[in-house]
Amino acid sequence: MDRKQPNPYIEFDRITKRFPGVTALDEVTFGIEAGTCHAVVGENGAGKSTLGRILTGIYGLDGGQIRIDGRPVQLLEPGDALELGIGMVHQELVFCENLSVAENLCLGNLPARSGFVSDRKMAQRARQLLSAIEVDMDVETPIGKLPVAQQQLVQIAAALGSGARVIVFDEPTSSLSHVEAERLRENIRHLKSKGVTSIYISHDLDEIFRLCDVVTVLRDGRHVATRPVAELDRPALINLMIGRTFEAYFPSHVDTEPGGEMLTVEDLSSPGRFEDVSFSVRSGEVLALAGLVGAGRTEVLQAVFGLDPMATGRISVSGRPSRIRHPIDAMRSGIGLVPEDRKRFGLVLSLRVDQNIGLPTLANRSDFGWIRGSREEDLAREYVRRLSVRPDNVRYDTAGLSGGNQQKVVLAKWLAANCPILLIDEPTRGVDVGAKSEMHALIDQLAHEGTAIVLVSSELPEVLNLSTRILVLRSGRMAGELSRDEADQGAVMRMMAGVKGGE
Repeated sequence: MDRKQPNPYIEFDRITKRFPGVTALDEVTFGIEAGTCHAVVGENGAGKSTLGRILTGIYGLDGGQIRIDGRPVQLLEPGDALELGIGMVHQELVFCENLSVAENLCLGNLPARSGFVSDRKMAQRARQLLSAIEVDMDVETPIGKLPVAQQQLVQIAAALGSGARVIVFDEPTSSLSHVEAERLRENIRHLKSKGVTSIYISHDLDEIFRLCDVVTVLRDGRHVATRPVAELDRPALINLMIGRTFEAYFPSHVDTEPGGEMLTVEDLSSPGRFEDVSFSVRSGEVLALAGLVGAGRTEVLQAVFGLDPMATGRISVSGRPSRIRHPIDAMRSGIGLVPEDRKRFGLVLSLRVDQNIGLPTLANRSDFGWIRGSREEDLAREYVRRLSVRPDNVRYDTAGLSGGNQQKVVLAKWLAANCPILLIDEPTRGVDVGAKSEMHALIDQLAHEGTAIVLVSSELPEVLNLSTRILVLRSGRMAGELSRDEADQGAVMRMMAGVKGGE
């Protein structure tokens, strides 16, 4: 039985939202009590983020009604939501990249006098907002130059500092370190004590059980259940989310005997980012780069893919020296990159699914400069089917896909290019439990088929489950290496933090 909510503060009544070719929400009805932390969970494509965007005025309704404190409301644009005290921390970062941290934090409320903006007051206001979540950074830095994790912290500071009475958190900790994530959870608990209502959209089930009071489950755009968190355990919640048993979520690990060396990196350095990083990866092997935020993991992958013009060192592919100064060089050497920020660096959101999948192989499907659309669609259909991309329409706009399905499209384009070496950065960031299982099984299968994989993940269980070996980075330098047999969570964390085994 669902939880009875006699006096919900927010009521979703038969909420319906359609996009071309898909019904994202289908008559969803449930309520949220004031002053609670209410989780909304479900697989990718279930409609969680869509619901949050409707409540914050980003998307309009195709049917149904929203009531706040018993009164019907019209949320036609984000300004309407802000007037009602509703804010949002987005899964995909929303900033003016060329403006500074301070300018982004003060947009819409610039401190001005006689028509002139006060840079001093703006910087002061920005520092106050960041200090509220115990973050210290240079507020004059253009926000586009910050790592994803720091950009996420700026967005959280903006939401918490807006004075909103309702805040929608859409995967707020997906790019944060363990310490930063715990700090955010403490802030949400503090907001709850002040009567602020939090709507928490997350794929991290541990967070749900640690933080939330009530959970609503969506599946395929429909409401499945709304229950007190205390009445559920992890297997029961997963079963509600994916309609399968808990055991079916975990893929069996495929042990593969590694082949010959595919990628060798020697003395790779980049000023101020990392120094003297060396490693090799063999066919059928998954090498994980582990480390705290700022350790240089993502930066190493970018350098190997030719995205760092300042990088020095030596790279060999299949035993042959390879001069990689540009991503085109990396692609010609058979290296593909699944980036941490898929929307900015992994996809062209204005293109269709088939067009994105076909980008690395355009030359193979063109005659005298003309691209044959039928070839492109045929290629895309094979990988959309293999990776279970939903919806399975290859002509669907990539921007309309859920985060997990967009991640599958990024991976599909490199599979279609037959890259023998894959650099995969945060493969399951913002991905639900079902899609995470599929992604793990796919990476396992790729290794089994002989692909050499270098993996970066902030989730230690993921690192331990998928990797053959683990290379730990600390402050841009190699801290050590562990085999699968040697590695456990404690050993990796001690090496990441620079703590010796006996300390």
